[in-house]
Amino acid sequence: MPAKDVLTTEQVHANLAALPQWRYGLGALRTALKCESSAAALALFATIGARAQEANHHPDIDWRYDTLFITLTSHDVGSRVSVRDTALARSISAVAQESGAEAKSELLRTVEIAIDTDDVEAISETWRTALGYKQQDDGSLADPNGRGPAIWFQKTATPNQNRLHLDITVPFSESSPVLEALGASGAVLDPSVSPSWTVATDVQGNRLCICTEKDRDAR
Repeated sequence: MPAKDVLTTEQVHANLAALPQWRYGLGALRTALKCESSAAALALFATIGARAQEANHHPDIDWRYDTLFITLTSHDVGSRVSVRDTALARSISAVAQESGAEAKSELLRTVEIAIDTDDVEAISETWRTALGYKQQDDGSLADPNGRGPAIWFQKTATPNQNRLHLDITVPFSESSPVLEALGASGAVLDPSVSPSWTVATDVQGNRLCICTEKDRDAR
């Protein structure tokens, strides 16, 4: 497909206005569909698979008992959202509605591991080799099978004492209760770059970031 198949961030959000079951983040459309039973989820999985085959465009689907976690992105244009993704999202939403599946956007969380370093090249190959990952154009590491969390390197002249932290991406629409719960757990929140991301530090000094798609371009 040509590069013109790719949608801008503004075009993605315009399409989402007609796709209430879906959320956007990290270069992909995502949804979680909860079904009446495990059997119903498996049947919906099969129907979505048939629709994907007809469209010759295949989503990543994780079946967990009565819930399907679905990710749509176009790998052939650099893992960005294309018109093929929005078209298949509309098709999936239609069959999901027919089956009685319910979208659960609060279940959508994507985990990445960030490593502070002042020399990316010195450590990148070690992590890539150990995990069997592939290096991406931006220098991050990704599981070619889409199962493990991505690894990215936060280059800084002054690495944090705890060099590893998690980036947890949630839909902006679901971020407030997550942050409130973190504050209640005792974490110290730094909202200086919110809503793109909020740094949370636990009582032992370990960090994580709650990230959203708001005001933040996917890497």
